[in-house]
Amino acid sequence: METIPRWTTAPVPGVSTYEVPLPRPVPPTEHEPPTEHVLLAAHAKVLAALSGEHEVTTRLVPAKGEEPVAHRLSAGPGSWRELMESAAPGGDPAAETVLDPYGVHDGADDAVLHVSLHDGRLRLRFRTDVLDARAAERIAGYHLTALALIDADPDADHTAQSLLSAGELHHQLTELTGPSRELPDRRVHELFEDRVALHPDAIAAVEGDRQWTYRELDSRANRIGRALLARGLRREGVVAVVMERDLEWMAAVLGVLKAGGVYLPVEPHFPAERIAAVLSRAGCELVVGEQGSTDTLDQAVVDARTVLVDTVWTEEHDDSPLGIEVDAGQLAYIYFTSGSTGEPKGAMCEHAGFLNHLLAKIDDLGIEAGQTVAQTAPQCFDISLWQLLAGPVAGGRTLLVGQETILDVPLFVDTVERAGVHVLQVVPSYLDAVLAELEQRPRELADLHCVSVTGEAVKKELVQRWFAARPGIRLVNAYGLTETSDDTNHEVMRAVPEQARVPLGRPIANVRVYVVDAGLAPVPLGAPGEIVFSGVCVGRGYVNDPERTAAAFTEDPHRPGERLYRSGDHGRWLPDGKLEFLGRRDSQVKVRGFRIELGEVENALLRVPGVRDGAVVVVRGTRLVAFCTGASPVDARVVRERLAASLPAYMVPSAVHWRDRLPLTANGKIDRRTLGALAERLGAVEGGPDTPGEHRMAAAWSQVLGIPADRIGRLDDFFDRGGTSLAAVRLVIALDRAVTLKDVTGHPVLADLAVLLDSAV
Repeated sequence: METIPRWTTAPVPGVSTYEVPLPRPVPPTEHEPPTEHVLLAAHAKVLAALSGEHEVTTRLVPAKGEEPVAHRLSAGPGSWRELMESAAPGGDPAAETVLDPYGVHDGADDAVLHVSLHDGRLRLRFRTDVLDARAAERIAGYHLTALALIDADPDADHTAQSLLSAGELHHQLTELTGPSRELPDRRVHELFEDRVALHPDAIAAVEGDRQWTYRELDSRANRIGRALLARGLRREGVVAVVMERDLEWMAAVLGVLKAGGVYLPVEPHFPAERIAAVLSRAGCELVVGEQGSTDTLDQAVVDARTVLVDTVWTEEHDDSPLGIEVDAGQLAYIYFTSGSTGEPKGAMCEHAGFLNHLLAKIDDLGIEAGQTVAQTAPQCFDISLWQLLAGPVAGGRTLLVGQETILDVPLFVDTVERAGVHVLQVVPSYLDAVLAELEQRPRELADLHCVSVTGEAVKKELVQRWFAARPGIRLVNAYGLTETSDDTNHEVMRAVPEQARVPLGRPIANVRVYVVDAGLAPVPLGAPGEIVFSGVCVGRGYVNDPERTAAAFTEDPHRPGERLYRSGDHGRWLPDGKLEFLGRRDSQVKVRGFRIELGEVENALLRVPGVRDGAVVVVRGTRLVAFCTGASPVDARVVRERLAASLPAYMVPSAVHWRDRLPLTANGKIDRRTLGALAERLGAVEGGPDTPGEHRMAAAWSQVLGIPADRIGRLDDFFDRGGTSLAAVRLVIALDRAVTLKDVTGHPVLADLAVLLDSAV
């Protein structure tokens, strides 16, 4: 395990030393703990802070002239005095650090950091390929602070005391924030109206063969806004928009904002149970729909009143500006995300945060007047909102790309080229499919100047492939959460980054990002901690959900009166001031770009008749697998069908396994690690591929689904094994288009699909 954070911008092989005098001898009197105990406690505190772990290991020189011996140190809750007594022999004999209280060991070993006492001075010997001189100075400072705190009160709770200097605190809380930017006293829809006045007859949005000018879009939005007001819409009244991604949807979104309402996106194909839960939780009174998009909504038991845009067009509403005053702190929208309690949670974001994010996108992605932005994301993704409105706000246009086009990668790439798209955002897995298409059928893409990836961690290998294929097109890694008004960090890349991981970049304007410990105190630079947010980006909380709001939203302890959001994500600062993502430590996962709380899936699982207990795990980051117990097994297809009645398709496990009981850890909790390994093993099948076509098909499935080929059976169903519409697109590309997307959806069983593959040869 890496104990010492790597902190140098110019790593070079070698060693160096840093020395600093001790304020006074350790220990000061014969009645206090021995020198080695005091120094060991300070060292344990420093290593725990640097590694982000309570349990650490160091190599301790036990006596003068002896070789270092590995010691386990526990820096859990307690006093400094308890910390002095925590050391015990054992642990990794190759630990990165050596502590020598006697100052006689020469440090000639492979330690990253060697700490010792020499004639009243603290000496650090460090590897220069890991640390630079300023990092060593900081770490020495941490040791001195810890020693001073022990001297001041050895019975104090060490977990409540910080090792960071005032200078480092100022640097993290002030200098690592996004640049300050004065926001205009305008709302997003008002900036759009300014553009309408400037060029009313320019094209604002395109959908297939249809296109609307700024004047037409504004007119339609105004009429929808007036129709909502006529039906009693109040300030911050929640309006669900249950529509496909079309021009009318765009007008409805603007209409809700213009009327002072709160936009709540709902995808028409979502299960009726989920739609009812979302509308009920949000306190929604009005729904905007269109002919053919309300079938599932009609099945949901809701109190909201439905307004069809088709009806609005026949009503005689004035299409002039509404003139409704909307404050910066007023709610703009609510997006529902997966919730661990079994119910989705609706993140509420205000107009100021919405505007701040949109302007950052326009600036960092280089969106200018006359340029085209592709709108590709589903309505339930918050990124769909900036994709929808950034173009017109900047004086450009929005290209609404239909789902059928997105699922046909060659057609999608052709569309991007033909429509002259300048800015595009996709999830990394889809960019991978686009690259595969471009490698087989190169296109010029002359207008495209920026591609953004978001929704899941982007691998460096994909970035390398991108710049090898398109060196002149910037790639932006965007990171953020729904609760923080979408993206908070942009890593704008013009070349492959040097780091092993692709960084998240620096915070955007007016956003403050901290990396903190459990007590919300900043951790040392380079150390892992929880990523939390402050500033205009932080939303108001979860709608009608005070308990979950209180758990995630609090007051910024460093800026009283301002909100702070705890993301649950873990990361660390890099020497260049950028943020690096390290993962999560809770039950929330990202699967194919979708944010999923495993607890929500498990709660739905427990509602299936016959299921007594259940757990859900993620296999290879690509698919969910469920395990159930009960009096007697329930058919896996029945379980999945019941889950599909209340969960979106992306949250339904691809496989369901029945067990007599679930494995438990020593403390009685479900052993998810064992279940994960079990899920891998249960993928193995006896009826493996037989013909050359089946073997080729299994190899392609393995590549796309992340399942070992020897665990794929000839009678397996592609979609039951975790396949999605995007995975089907990637499968077609992997097979050099020997089969079509229609073949995959119509013949999902491997043996059947392999017959088509053989006939195409």
